Amino acid sequence: MPTPGTRFIATLTLAIGLLAAPGPMIPRAAGAESGGATSLSAEIERRIDQIEAKVVGWRRDLHQHPELSNREVRTSKIVADHLRSLGIEVRSGVAHTGVVGTLRGGKPGPVVALRADMDALPVSEEVDLPFASKERTIYNGHEVGVMHACGHDNHVAILMGVAEVLAGVRPDLPGTVRFIFQPAEEGAPQGEEGGAGLMIKEGALRNPRPEAIFGLHVFPLPVGFIGYRAGGAMASSDSLQIVVRGRQTHGAVPWGGVDPIVVASQIVLGLQTIISRQTDLTRTPAIITIGSIHGGVRSNIIPDSVEMEGTIRVFDPDIQNSIHEKIRRTAEMIAGSAGANAEVKIVRGNPVTYNDPKLTEQMLPTLRRVAGENAFGPIPPATPSEDFSLYEKEIQGLFFFLGVTPKDADPAKVASNHSPRFFADESALRVGMRALANLAVDYMEKQSR
Repeated sequence: MPTPGTRFIATLTLAIGLLAAPGPMIPRAAGAESGGATSLSAEIERRIDQIEAKVVGWRRDLHQHPELSNREVRTSKIVADHLRSLGIEVRSGVAHTGVVGTLRGGKPGPVVALRADMDALPVSEEVDLPFASKERTIYNGHEVGVMHACGHDNHVAILMGVAEVLAGVRPDLPGTVRFIFQPAEEGAPQGEEGGAGLMIKEGALRNPRPEAIFGLHVFPLPVGFIGYRAGGAMASSDSLQIVVRGRQTHGAVPWGGVDPIVVASQIVLGLQTIISRQTDLTRTPAIITIGSIHGGVRSNIIPDSVEMEGTIRVFDPDIQNSIHEKIRRTAEMIAGSAGANAEVKIVRGNPVTYNDPKLTEQMLPTLRRVAGENAFGPIPPATPSEDFSLYEKEIQGLFFFLGVTPKDADPAKVASNHSPRFFADESALRVGMRALANLAVDYMEKQSR
């Protein structure tokens, strides 16, 4: 997920604990055999069987050739060429390297959007795979490895497969599907704009405007498991900067100045009481983390100032505003009590990834049919953030997790997203294709009745 301070590194500990039983068997044709399936969903199943090997090949190629945010040139071309070969209307170069495809079905109906993010991370891969990434590049002035450590290669391959499947049933599609291949979900490079916000600004949700949007993220849950949450599913991500200004003096004469290091330490502790003593945690989780503190240049000089940076994560907009106010009050009053002052700057990042409850409830039968009763269920809220939330600020949406941990592995012990050892079991790719394709078709059919 985006940086700074919004990397997708959490492990949904509670969910993994609840779901740590051996991974589910993935039915080859559950969608065609279960209640609620239609002749169109059966045809989708048949076509997914035909292209599954091709999708695995795309995923491996993308994994071997990852590209950082706003630099997804090769990936973008592969996607655009594929969509054009299917006769899908294509607009490329959106938000730098984004691709938007429009598939107009043969029957009238609503417009639905499906989204995949394309960017990789500055991580050197440590997984022993024949298609492991060996890419190197320069990031923030440093040479780094590049890896799809968050699994976006899976997302792209899945949506490319869904595009081919749905293009194959175009005459029977009751509506229009908008395919959004987005760059820079992990955050645009310094000094650049990008991601979902720029995609929206440059028309990804216009002409035609979708009524709903669906997206998924691979995650270290049991392979093939689909986890969802109505309402606040992933946290907002606000960045926090506090500059404490004191008065420099000799380290041996602290009374001769105002020590900003001591004040900063008190502020760090004070901020934690906002969560533990001033926030109703029975209502929703919240987090304030200070991730860096810088001040001083040598041991016997008390410096003039100390700078702190951190992140704020919440699931409720009202609590978000309340925490912002309390952070300012806590920092400023602690500093003032010591004769120092504190300058607080809070920059709002991604909003809460909020799954529309009515839409979620409406589409649960589809997810249940696709995954199977024993490989589907609600999960706790996730404290990382996602810029998919920006689409959901514009239209109703549903964002869910797809398990990729092999069935013989312990989900509580495997590497999480953003790790150099992150590994995705490719048998989940077909589940992802089935989920997105059937969500699109079922939504269109329900709205067309």
